[in-house]
Amino acid sequence: MTEYINIINDQENNLKNISLKIPKKQITIFTGVSGSGKSSVVFDTLANESQRLLGETLPNFVRQFLPKYERPRVEHIEHLPASIVIDQKSLGGNVRSTLATITDIAPIVRNIYAKVGEPHIGGADYFSFNFPAGMCPTCQGIGRKTVVNMAKFLDEEKSLNEGAVLFPPYKRVDVYTASGLFDNDKPIKDYTAKERQQLLDGDPAVGKIKMGTFNLTYEGLLEKFNRNYLQRDGDIPERTQKLITEYTHEDVCDLCHGQRFSQATLKVMVGNYNIADLMSLQLTDLADVLAKFDFADDSGVQTLRGQINHLIELGLGYLTLDRETATLSGGESQRVKLVKHLNNSLTDMLYIFDEPSVGLHPRDVERMNQIFIKLRDKGNTVIIIEHDPDVIKIADWVIEIGPKAGVHGGEVMFEGTYAELLDSDTLTGKFLKQTSSVNQTPRTVGEFLIGQKTSAHNLKAQQLRIPEQTLTVLTGVAGSGKSSLVENSLRLAYPDAVFVDQNSLASNTRSNPATFIGIMDAIRKLFAKETGQPVGLFSYNSEGACETCGGRGFVESNLAFMETVRTTCETCEGKRYKQAVLQYHFQDKNIVDILDLTVEDAVQFFKKQAAIKKKIVAMNEVGLGYLTLGQSTATLSGGEKQRLKLAAEFYQKGSIYILDEPSTGLHLSDIANLLKIIEHFVDAGNTVVVIEHQLDIIRQADWIIDVGPDAGDQGGRIIFEGPVAELADNPVSITAQYI
Repeated sequence: MTEYINIINDQENNLKNISLKIPKKQITIFTGVSGSGKSSVVFDTLANESQRLLGETLPNFVRQFLPKYERPRVEHIEHLPASIVIDQKSLGGNVRSTLATITDIAPIVRNIYAKVGEPHIGGADYFSFNFPAGMCPTCQGIGRKTVVNMAKFLDEEKSLNEGAVLFPPYKRVDVYTASGLFDNDKPIKDYTAKERQQLLDGDPAVGKIKMGTFNLTYEGLLEKFNRNYLQRDGDIPERTQKLITEYTHEDVCDLCHGQRFSQATLKVMVGNYNIADLMSLQLTDLADVLAKFDFADDSGVQTLRGQINHLIELGLGYLTLDRETATLSGGESQRVKLVKHLNNSLTDMLYIFDEPSVGLHPRDVERMNQIFIKLRDKGNTVIIIEHDPDVIKIADWVIEIGPKAGVHGGEVMFEGTYAELLDSDTLTGKFLKQTSSVNQTPRTVGEFLIGQKTSAHNLKAQQLRIPEQTLTVLTGVAGSGKSSLVENSLRLAYPDAVFVDQNSLASNTRSNPATFIGIMDAIRKLFAKETGQPVGLFSYNSEGACETCGGRGFVESNLAFMETVRTTCETCEGKRYKQAVLQYHFQDKNIVDILDLTVEDAVQFFKKQAAIKKKIVAMNEVGLGYLTLGQSTATLSGGEKQRLKLAAEFYQKGSIYILDEPSTGLHLSDIANLLKIIEHFVDAGNTVVVIEHQLDIIRQADWIIDVGPDAGDQGGRIIFEGPVAELADNPVSITAQYI
């Protein structure tokens, strides 16, 4: 008998008092257009309430250190399991956080080297670059160090008397000219090796230099710089930090050569590999190396093999264990988070995924699907927000939220099996039955934009050629080198190109679509002109801010040993403005009324204000008509942020636009709208370059550049460039098998 999670009367965000039954121990996929309310059900209701209730079972002292969750606006939830949320938020981390440390693989590797490494030098701490015993003493285990940029620091064409030292605090060179060590009129470039060393690195034999009545200890310019700035203890003022940054750059540590470990640690070998060499192997290669290791079962090699194989199954075989987590994409981060859950013994859990297909080539989606099936078969409930047809196919149960976005969404449009969805007349059902065709009439190719040649990361001396005023799509499996190629070839050659990715605008509670698109100042001026009041009165960041909450709309209460409680401000009732501001009107609406307008309603409201209307129309054209002008950008999805950025650029001509997976977060019906937007940009005379896996977008390209043939060391080459219709005949391309 099937058990269900019952949601009764959910009104969170835009949800219209909906009730749902979600089968437990099955795979349920939520789908629907972007902004329809899927996340409101899955994250803001189920995940938040599960985490909130779990937190309430813990002591108050512990709860103050945990994330804070508000109770969702839902009447009741029955049979809710404990949840594990695996989202697309980047893992972030500092320079010491790597794939090995974040997945807890690093301790396994350290123990292997401590147990079976030769020569034996000590315990596991000797194999960690985060402990003094194992870290390189020169770079403290970072692998890089800050060094002086000599080209900016010193003008070698000049002598000391002519002002060779360019670093402002060191321009007075009296101690050097008085030392008797140098010909003060000789250009630095003509110095002997000894003179150069004495000037830059100092000379202990010199001792004291007499300067008038003072005896000063002589030290070289770089020696002095390191002491004064790079080895300085305590906080460094922002102004000084800026100065240091201007005259320095990062370089590979000259002792460990970027390997992070001490020299003693690097001499310890396991199977002809030191620990740094092992960590730098591509995971697919590492799996082959581990298969050859033949040690006792207690060495940990068997456990390590299992963890590495999980990462490969998730389509991450092109990564290395020493890859810094801050460099991982959102999609990669989500898959890395999943690894630690694959071997645990927990059952009857609720696993929640947010578009796990993001960043995955169709070839790798099948591997990901097998992970979901394994989690379900272990007795867990799996809920996935997804648009990819290949993921929706594996669902035991599908729930579609819609019919449209924002105020036009929030209703349950469909509940049933995948087969029943295909027979339905819902938006998803209709689009799943459609098949897009390959572009047979691409735009004529004329002049090309030529990028720089690059061998960055896994690239093999490659150079991008992008036909102007066309839609060019870069394809290839995850890790093949697409992003590296764009970043290090095209963007270096054309730094003014507009780059639009998932983080295209800042997300904070004080920013909104009206401020980002650039109409808020004009709206405030309309009020000021109409009422005779100062412009600042109509800003919740300035004179108009509610005195109680400071224009935030909420108040935080921090109680000792209790969770921080965020409540709607009682004074302004969440409106952000002081009461006196609301008495002033423009066309019968106060400033709060206007910020509550949806984009599509605002088009009509501002029909006589051409400059404002033009920008609002742009937001409407990119499919954001359901957003309100005052909605916090912190609440927008990655796809919505991308489209808002495109709206800000909507009327530009002759520019280069680079879009990084713009299909992220978009329903199949939204993809059709996105293609119309892209076509608008190209027709206006712009050159658009898209990095993408979504097949409908790939099929409509004028020009395809396929990078591969596979990931990591097996990729890094342009294996095809030309019209999309010709790609199908390429025997090497993996993408060709799917278009």
